[in-house]
Amino acid sequence: MRSGCGSQLLVALVLTIAAAPGASTIAEHQWTGRFDRPQQDFASAAVREGDPADVGLDAAPIRAAERFLDECARNAADHPRFSGAVGLLAHDGVIVARYATGQALRYADTAGTELPAGRQVPMRVDTIFDMASITKLFTSIAVLQLVERGQVDLDASVARYLPEFGKPDVTVKQLLTHTSGLAADPQPPLWQGYPDVPSRRAAVLDSPLVNRPGSTYVYSDINLMALGFLVERVAGEPLDAVVRDRITAPLGMTDTGFNPSAAKLDRIAATEYQADPPRGLVRGQVHDENAWALGGVSGHAGIFSTAHDMAVLGQTVLNRGSYRDARILRPETVRRMLTDHNEAFPGEAHGLGFELNRKFYMGALSSPVTAGHTGFTGTSLVIDPRSRSIAVLLTNRVHPTRNWGSTNDARETWASALAKSMATRPARGPEA
Repeated sequence: MRSGCGSQLLVALVLTIAAAPGASTIAEHQWTGRFDRPQQDFASAAVREGDPADVGLDAAPIRAAERFLDECARNAADHPRFSGAVGLLAHDGVIVARYATGQALRYADTAGTELPAGRQVPMRVDTIFDMASITKLFTSIAVLQLVERGQVDLDASVARYLPEFGKPDVTVKQLLTHTSGLAADPQPPLWQGYPDVPSRRAAVLDSPLVNRPGSTYVYSDINLMALGFLVERVAGEPLDAVVRDRITAPLGMTDTGFNPSAAKLDRIAATEYQADPPRGLVRGQVHDENAWALGGVSGHAGIFSTAHDMAVLGQTVLNRGSYRDARILRPETVRRMLTDHNEAFPGEAHGLGFELNRKFYMGALSSPVTAGHTGFTGTSLVIDPRSRSIAVLLTNRVHPTRNWGSTNDARETWASALAKSMATRPARGPEA
């Protein structure tokens, strides 16, 4: 039965997860395409093109999810759920789905007036998106690289590295896990009331505590803004240079970075028509107003990327921190990064920078070790070590306005399609 994008499409997926007893190694698990025997170790692959059948998957749920994305990009009663989307699914190092639908540029104004057909820009599988808060993952990795070098201690006070932060009871780890006690956003917004970038940076570091450090979970952009400044101070380089030189360049992520060049504009998905601040159509500049006020480079937002590059990042995590000949993190760091440090806050499982077990966008791939993040612009990344799977969904849902609704059902449907395509062993008998 076909349903609209806003309909609940997911059927409860009951999975019996039966881990093999004792220590497991990669060599013990050479089979693929199974979801009832979780992997107990990391992978060691580079992503390559293939078909679902190459890794034992049923293509039907994936094709159904692609049709669902098409429906979301079509006009409904008043408007589509999003102008366009690019989805990518990978399993056991094989990209089993790469799909584009809708338009990267579609509207002439915030009211949703469509541009003439000749001026619209269709989505492509290599369209570049404003990743919004997925930027937080890159900042977190940069922090952990400094930890590996002995330059940062996760349990140390942030003020040890940034004396002007002025809150000695807040630790680096609390910023990474959103338990610092800081508010969600700077108030007032950075683009209001501050004349230049130095005064805006100072406003971030001066942000007052609203809770006792370690007492509550509050998802906060300020946490990652401060960590971005910490990286710059300790590394002695701007954040964009650190991310480029230590993460994206070694991994070959050529379409990932802050402030993309004008030469790539034709491949960049448009975001919002902004009146306050009066920016007009935002395309090729960061959508987030606070990151924009900081010059487009911030620890919480500003990265642009493609579905393929995000799959490379996901596979790097699955590979224990390495990809091809490059290593950006040690295996033990990756394990720590994907460990829940927020057990005191049920429902807010969080690794070091990575969210864990968030069913609203991870869908049936979610588990206590499934990691990822979303972005306000309509992006999501899901990394499931147990099935060695990656789900990337990139949309420009804020084009032309952020007020047209959520894409969480699309995120969940896309990730769940990969889970549904995997074989499961029946509890009894030879057939499910």
